[in-house]
Amino acid sequence: MENRSVPPGPYRATKLWNEVTTSFRSGMPLRKHRQHFKKYGNCFTAGEAVDWLYDLLRNNSNFGPEVTRQQTIQLLRKFLKNHVIEDIKGKWGSENLDDNNQLFRFPVSSPLKTRPRRHPELKNSIENFSKDKDSIFKLRNLPRRTPKKHGLRFSQENTEKMNCDIVNEDQENSVDNREINQKDVEEVWRHVVLIYLQTILGVSSLEEVINPKQVIPQCIMYNMTNTSKHGVVILQDKSDDLPHWVLSAMKCLANWPRSNDMSNPTYVGFERDVFRTIADYFLDLPEPLLTFEYYELFVNILGLLQPHLERIAIDALQLCCLLLPPPNRRKLQLLMRMISRMSHNVDMPQLHDAMGTRSLMIHTFSRCVLRCAEEVDLDELLAARLVSFLMDHHQEILQVPSYLQTTVEEHLDYLRRGHIKNPSDVLIAPLPTYSYCKQISAQEFEEQKVSTSQAAVAELLENIIKNKSLPLKEKRKKLKQFQKEYPLIYQKRFPTSESEAALFGDKPTIKQPMLILKKPKFRSLR
Repeated sequence: MENRSVPPGPYRATKLWNEVTTSFRSGMPLRKHRQHFKKYGNCFTAGEAVDWLYDLLRNNSNFGPEVTRQQTIQLLRKFLKNHVIEDIKGKWGSENLDDNNQLFRFPVSSPLKTRPRRHPELKNSIENFSKDKDSIFKLRNLPRRTPKKHGLRFSQENTEKMNCDIVNEDQENSVDNREINQKDVEEVWRHVVLIYLQTILGVSSLEEVINPKQVIPQCIMYNMTNTSKHGVVILQDKSDDLPHWVLSAMKCLANWPRSNDMSNPTYVGFERDVFRTIADYFLDLPEPLLTFEYYELFVNILGLLQPHLERIAIDALQLCCLLLPPPNRRKLQLLMRMISRMSHNVDMPQLHDAMGTRSLMIHTFSRCVLRCAEEVDLDELLAARLVSFLMDHHQEILQVPSYLQTTVEEHLDYLRRGHIKNPSDVLIAPLPTYSYCKQISAQEFEEQKVSTSQAAVAELLENIIKNKSLPLKEKRKKLKQFQKEYPLIYQKRFPTSESEAALFGDKPTIKQPMLILKKPKFRSLR
């Protein structure tokens, strides 16, 4: 299978499903097998399928090395249920498949999943948000959308605070200034976020990933301004927050064993029960933390989770997480902090008999972070890929981007001064630049590799020489070992014996001749 990333676009999960099933059908080796004294041709065992598909998924940039063997078995079960494969007798439609020698084959035809058609109303909304040849988005006449009923209250005090932060002080001194109202502020926030999002994702149109009406300025503004000193969202309505007992349990595991209150009785398996309590709460939430409506957006960002695109993926996720309702963003922040600390905590007891802590975190919480309302077959693999990346980069992803606030302030200042007529006219600062490696020849690479290695080894030698805290005997021992391993570099540093002797302050000495000792005579005591 050619290891390529599926490009951004609508129904990317469906495209990935079609790609994986097609690759599996065309690449899975088929041969003769014997079962119950009977031979079957062009088939494979379940174990062989697991081995082949497991290797395929781990080496594919769309899924990555975080894929587990158990997840591969789950995917094969979905293959059987969707008639991508069938058992040797032609049965399918169930998920009766295990990692064993049961025989399977491909049906005559392997139907690919079709992409659902867009709703006409959604299509019209996206067409209203089309771009011209200069990538300038027009946001005029877009229907206003109020936030969902998440119990979030945007107080007048916060609104006035936001206006004060973004309106320039020169407004008081100018008579020609245009008055900025709350609608202008919200449209500027919506517009700037969408422009940056399109630029980061590198798509020709945002139609491929998000409906502009899904960008709610009030949520972005709240997530940017109502934060603690650690950047975690602070909710005004505490009824939207995590229950106190869940927060206490999360704090207990995040700081284990320091935060464990020894006044409370503990027992063998106590930490497992605390973890299960937290997991049950998050798994019982009515929708994932990234919400159903942003599923396509986050699935498209999965295509950026590659080593050379890591910085771009972080910036894209940083923007997209600002779109979340504040209660969801707060829960996501606290969850990522907890599981990241637990996965790096060497003192954390083993919470699962067959899984390490990191794998357990990903396996447990993937579903409550990302999933589709229609239960897409690849949800588990896609969510695991995203949660793994969030765990490793949550501090950057879930912090407030300073460049966004600066751009909005400048944009509003242009609008107030009359340099632009509408909030949707583009006068936007460039994105942070990304540096890429310059390609060099193989010969240059080898030369640089040798010179860099030698310089590092020479630096190590100097560190040994100049280390005043190292005992003289230990220094001699290390230098002797260094001379044995790197004789040329050692000779270059100490070309003569005198230069080596000068390091230790030794003086040339003449060896004394061997003395011929006579055996002493022992007198008898008698």
